[in-house]
Amino acid sequence: MSESTVAADLRDTDLDGPELQARLARTWGTGQGLITRLSTVDHKVIGKRYIVTAFVFLFLGGLLAVAMRLQLSRPESDLIGPDLYNQIFTMHGSTMMFLFAVPVMEAVAIYLVPLMVGTRNIAFPRLNALSYWIFLLGGSFLWIAFLLNTGPDVGWFAYVPLAGPEFAPGKRADIWAQMITFTEVAAILVAIEIIATVFKQRAPGMSLDRIPLFVWAMLVVSFVVLFSMPAVMVASTSLILDRLVGTHFFNPAEGGDALLWQHLFWFFGHPEVYIIFLPGTGMVAEIVTTFSRRPVFGYLALVLSLMATGFLSFGLWVHHMFVAGVPQLGASFFTASSMLIAIPNGVQIFCWIATLATGKVVVRTPLLFVLGFFVIFVLGGMTGVMVASVPIDNQVHDTYFVVAHFHYVLIGGAVFPLLGAVYYWFPKITGRMMSERLGRWHFWLAFIGFNIAFFPMHVLGLRGMPRRVYTYGPELGWTDLNLLVSAGSVVLAVSFGLFAWNVIRSSRSGEPAGPNPWGAGTLEWATTSPPQPHNFDRIPAVVSREPLWTPRDSLPVVTGLSVDNRELVVSTLADARPELRESSPEPSIWPFITAIAITITFVFSIFTPWAAVWGSALIAVCVTGWFWPKGTKEDEQ
Repeated sequence: MSESTVAADLRDTDLDGPELQARLARTWGTGQGLITRLSTVDHKVIGKRYIVTAFVFLFLGGLLAVAMRLQLSRPESDLIGPDLYNQIFTMHGSTMMFLFAVPVMEAVAIYLVPLMVGTRNIAFPRLNALSYWIFLLGGSFLWIAFLLNTGPDVGWFAYVPLAGPEFAPGKRADIWAQMITFTEVAAILVAIEIIATVFKQRAPGMSLDRIPLFVWAMLVVSFVVLFSMPAVMVASTSLILDRLVGTHFFNPAEGGDALLWQHLFWFFGHPEVYIIFLPGTGMVAEIVTTFSRRPVFGYLALVLSLMATGFLSFGLWVHHMFVAGVPQLGASFFTASSMLIAIPNGVQIFCWIATLATGKVVVRTPLLFVLGFFVIFVLGGMTGVMVASVPIDNQVHDTYFVVAHFHYVLIGGAVFPLLGAVYYWFPKITGRMMSERLGRWHFWLAFIGFNIAFFPMHVLGLRGMPRRVYTYGPELGWTDLNLLVSAGSVVLAVSFGLFAWNVIRSSRSGEPAGPNPWGAGTLEWATTSPPQPHNFDRIPAVVSREPLWTPRDSLPVVTGLSVDNRELVVSTLADARPELRESSPEPSIWPFITAIAITITFVFSIFTPWAAVWGSALIAVCVTGWFWPKGTKEDEQ
């Protein structure tokens, strides 16, 4: 193994036990001061901030959903007026899709992927810090606008021409467009970090056929993010240029095309469903493996299914546009693609069922959420195949049938696995167990409340109730089902209140967890709970897919890394052979300052295009400070 820096005087072979841990904790740790906390590049600290922030947005978005359901619980309700309802509708969808669903999955990966692949920090840790600050400031910007009655009101999909300058005066649509670019920049940065971490920082011996399935899922998702999210960034930038500068990308009267927006948006929008869903499948695989007490059935089939799903997700977007006048030959192709993607998803379901059927199953709260996922996601998949058919889609498009379908897919396919993952990895993050009794209450309330809230929506859609209406007449026959849906939404909201209480209570007074309370087999359970600042005293070496289940007295390790400098092992792509030692960047305040500069630029660009010019100069100053050569510990030796 060659070195990229001058060797430190002290290596981990020179120390052992508490002294080694103390020296490494001092080298890799985060201090207590405000500036120090703002400067941290520890993936675990940033991951926890990401997770908490995303769940705050979940609860805010959930409150908006409850408000909409209270408005629709009876006909001709005047609880919420049409203007505020449009804002609430748009804020709910935008919050859930852009500020919760994608960020929370990447947040879990930020925390877990370095631990699961056996490294001490994520690749490009300062970029990681920047991504969080952009996400936080962008989401706060959207919600502050909403509280000031300038929240977006054009739907979370912002179709033109209704979102264009002619039909949406004011700054509401501009705020939405800038928020989209904010969040997608953050998502792309995290995707780059995850790809680099998985490809080049895996523990020695963790070859491609030994990577944990959650890591595989996040790797596939990261590539989907890189190829899909630029499309919506182009769309939102083109929209704000139409509104602010007077371009005509989406104005047919001047040579533009309104359907261009739909193509650009849904080329991102449908892969986004799998950006949200695929991490959930990785979580399910880890939970099923642990609580079946056996290696997962069909590891290769599951990996190939993840790849196939990611690839096929780019061939589905036009099924959102069947009623937009697309050619019939093209529509038939996208119908076939939409049905074809059910095959890899079905393969995954059968592999998990086979794992459970052939293992020694232990039923705990994380597994309950996985079992709930099986039921809900399969139902959502069945209606997905239905709306992939052009004749059926022509009848149910833009009705509550579609609302029911995508909530079954997204909540069943992503939120239920995510909740199971919270119960599963909470002991690792906090060092304490969550209450099993409260967890079971949470599951049953969530499962029952969800189905009461969303299953009747299928019937409402078939009865003709359109989506995005703020009221309806009593003569339409929708009253009883809407009341039932609203009652179910309240039960679902109560379940999340119980979940929040369980998290707060358990983090303070839960039962101590120990390093590996579930008896799991992957590397994140090989260190303390919560993990030390440096993750591992010595980098582990891997000899199997579940290294902690391999019979041996102790886990093999790699030695020779510096104790006083932040050093990582860089490994080869395929076989994870140690290649060199590389320095990991020190904490820096510049990512935080750069994020503020980017936020100022984006906010002021809503009012004047000159903000892009002056803001670029401000960002350039920040980036110069970020990369300005500084003396390091290695330079002093």
